[in-house]
Amino acid sequence: MAFELPRYTAPDFSRPEFVGAPDCKFAPVVKDGVAPEYFHSTSMFPEYYKIGGQWKLAEESRMDSSVVLAPDGSLRVVENRNLRAGDLVILGRSEDGHEGIYVHTTGFEEDSDDLNDRFVFRQGRSRETSFARDYDKLFELLNYEREHGYIVWVMGPAFAFDHDARACMQTLVENGYVDALLAGNALATHDLEGALLHTALGQDIYTQKSQPNGHYNHLDIDNRVRASGSIPQFIEDYHISDGIIYSCVKEQVPIVLAGSIRDDGPIPEVIGDVYEAQNTMRQVVKKATTVICLATMLHTIAVGNMTPCFRKLEDGTIRPLYIYTVDADEFVVNKLLDRGSLTATTIVTNVQDFITLVVKGLGLDFKRETLPDRNA
Repeated sequence: MAFELPRYTAPDFSRPEFVGAPDCKFAPVVKDGVAPEYFHSTSMFPEYYKIGGQWKLAEESRMDSSVVLAPDGSLRVVENRNLRAGDLVILGRSEDGHEGIYVHTTGFEEDSDDLNDRFVFRQGRSRETSFARDYDKLFELLNYEREHGYIVWVMGPAFAFDHDARACMQTLVENGYVDALLAGNALATHDLEGALLHTALGQDIYTQKSQPNGHYNHLDIDNRVRASGSIPQFIEDYHISDGIIYSCVKEQVPIVLAGSIRDDGPIPEVIGDVYEAQNTMRQVVKKATTVICLATMLHTIAVGNMTPCFRKLEDGTIRPLYIYTVDADEFVVNKLLDRGSLTATTIVTNVQDFITLVVKGLGLDFKRETLPDRNA
């Protein structure tokens, strides 16, 4: 059966409570980066604002931001730190329409007895949950999105520690299932370490055996990439031919590497300014129709906070934006739900196992380890 997006049902603004609702109120920003008192803060759901007697949708929303009325009459969702003096910011703390603000939480709900519909409030799930149906729906979704959407992967360094996981992600990139990658210095460093030295943090990525003086390997990689001046130049200089980063460079898939205080190196492409990194990540997320977050709690929370549950397409259609969070730790996957991203689908599993299941479920082959055991 072909995958079909759930139909979006907009609010019925002909209902008396909407017709009789007042226009929303505004106040100007007086100081750059400071919202006026009683500013309205956005959620991940579609939000409508009554302006001049008409209800308008804020099309590019995200959590925890202000809504600015632009001079052309459009609505911009702006992080408070990016507000500028003179911006007209919407005021109001209620969401039921009586202040001219309506948060629409049920737009993708369907008339069904199926309690697993994706866009309903969900409780966190455990390692004892059956995820078979989630996988089947994910396979259908990824095949649909490869042709019609924009798939963003948010990845922790755990992928680089395993040969098959690296090979599976390379296969997904090369087959069009990855439109952008968001990660940190560690994923890139250890993946390139795997490509050049067949280790990650000094352990062989297939046998998991530690190599002599292997704790220097990732530092040597950082140093060599810095000497090359860029990741693409390092790939050329050292004739790299496999891995996640290699395949993204080869296929021209955008990579955003957000820096951390704990970073070694870092390699040249890592963005050290946290707000510049956030801005760059958001430019990618604005295009996303599916986001898959894997084994990285902080990046998952960051991306979850900037990802709404909907996307307005160029033809005016409003479609769901799917977000998955996958980790072996129940606390990590449920942390996103605890922070308000209630439309996320959580899967509790080892991410290396997850990615191999996804590749097999999509009917793809990946290159298994064939090198001899150099530690035998």
